[in-house]
Amino acid sequence: MLKVYNRQYNQFNKLKVMVKNNLISLLDNTFPNVNRLFTTPVRKSDGHEKWVDFALKFWHCECVCGISEKEFSEKYLRWCRKNGYNFSAGKASDIYSAARGHVGLFPKNNFTKHIIESAVSQLNDIEEALASFRREMEQLSSMLPEYETVRNLYGVGSVYCSQLIAEIGDINRFSSKKALVGYAGIDAPPYQSGTVNVGFRSISKRGSADLRKNLFQIMCVILQNSPPDEPVFQFIDKKRSEGKPFKVYMIAAAGKFLRIYYARVKECLVRQEG
Repeated sequence: MLKVYNRQYNQFNKLKVMVKNNLISLLDNTFPNVNRLFTTPVRKSDGHEKWVDFALKFWHCECVCGISEKEFSEKYLRWCRKNGYNFSAGKASDIYSAARGHVGLFPKNNFTKHIIESAVSQLNDIEEALASFRREMEQLSSMLPEYETVRNLYGVGSVYCSQLIAEIGDINRFSSKKALVGYAGIDAPPYQSGTVNVGFRSISKRGSADLRKNLFQIMCVILQNSPPDEPVFQFIDKKRSEGKPFKVYMIAAAGKFLRIYYARVKECLVRQEG
């Protein structure tokens, strides 16, 4: 069930990107750059983003600059309280100034409002489904003995933890670290022909594409934070210093991560059995 949830989560994520891009494209014709006015993180309870909820209420720049700044500030305050967001008078002023600097290409009428409201509703439905999937995935994965061990690996948050466990499954089904790396499809393919240039062999991609994606995302987190004492980052840094290309050292680091995953999870299960 955890793997089924993860596959659905990935499908909904792809749909989310498409729907969000569509909403931003529509808003570029009614309230350009409204999605850049807020830096509030995604709300964990329902997955909503502040700029998306804001666009549902203030879907056209004239909804803001068509009234006085004081009147908008009061409306924005009421909206923040109703939707559980923090209010800032300075932010209200910034929004008002931004609205005055734009002209909507689409007219402010009921037809335009309906299009924006439908796009916002569609995106929020997807966000709520994703939030629900995350909760269920965490609940299922937290019941497994290796959960805390995987969760404590650097770069692995609650979502990545659930996804890794979902895609890898029971570690005992892999006879070795090499077998796990092969399952992820980041090992080199077998040398089968005298015409193959060994120096330019790519990864096999024989295993789980979803697992490869998760690994790349985790490697990006490690690279972005650059923890000096973390073994995987030290490995990345070493390969970079050797002049290896980005793709090469990221794939090699993913293999290093999986070997650490295998060793620590196996050790955890042995302790559990003991």
